[in-house]
Amino acid sequence: MAKIKILTDSTCDLPARYFREYAIGVVPINIQFGTESFQEGISIDQTTFYNKVDALGIIPQTSQPAPAQFIAAYRAAAQQGYDTIISLHVTGKLSGTMNSATLAAQEVANEIRVLPYDSLAGSAALGFLCVDAAEMARAGKSADDIVAALDQKRARVRLYLTLATLKYAQMSGRISHLQGFIASLLNVKPIIALQEGMLLPSGRVRSRQAALDHLLDLCKQAAGDQPIKFAVIHGEARDEAEKFLARAKQELKCADAFVDDVAISLAVHFGPGVIGAVVYPAT
Repeated sequence: MAKIKILTDSTCDLPARYFREYAIGVVPINIQFGTESFQEGISIDQTTFYNKVDALGIIPQTSQPAPAQFIAAYRAAAQQGYDTIISLHVTGKLSGTMNSATLAAQEVANEIRVLPYDSLAGSAALGFLCVDAAEMARAGKSADDIVAALDQKRARVRLYLTLATLKYAQMSGRISHLQGFIASLLNVKPIIALQEGMLLPSGRVRSRQAALDHLLDLCKQAAGDQPIKFAVIHGEARDEAEKFLARAKQELKCADAFVDDVAISLAVHFGPGVIGAVVYPAT
């Protein structure tokens, strides 16, 4: 039976206990403040990130890990006795991370089998895919069977966001296709949905409360009466996120649920106050 390692990038939002429980490896996204470069989760944390944005008045650039970073992670897994890696990553339609992983996989092909996998998502949607992959690997599924099962889950995942501030999104080149939508909003709160790997407009409302109500309605529509895994992600808005989760648990069949900080590499584009919800099939 193959010994399979699950590896991802730092856009993956999961509470720390999941990374420990399933030994999920993480290759960091690079965060660049002018000439200063940081590795997400290693040399910069959430608090430092928001403090630097406030102090410097600039929003940093993000860049995908270099192929060399993936090569090092893949070789480390091989040295630990793994013979296969499923390398799951943020949507290739918004980041070059998948490309770096694919180049690295080709480089180490004679040393270890690596299957790069585009989640067509990120954040907790990517997190749930990683957990599913790890659980299937533990159960003795082959890497090819795991990937086939992930394809089925990926098609049913839903991710919705509402932003508290438009400043970050307006300055972000990564979601430029939302620019016209955002520029027209003024004091309106946008709802954004992840569809087939792209962030697309999904509604606009007049108040924060209306935005959160609409977010919950979208989650209910996506879940129906099926059991789901559910996550609420946020940027510096934990109290709101916890209250939103409590509401959702009353109306959804949550087999697993958590609140987590949105990754710095995503907060760059969404800003403080973002609240997101991920609906993931439990079966």
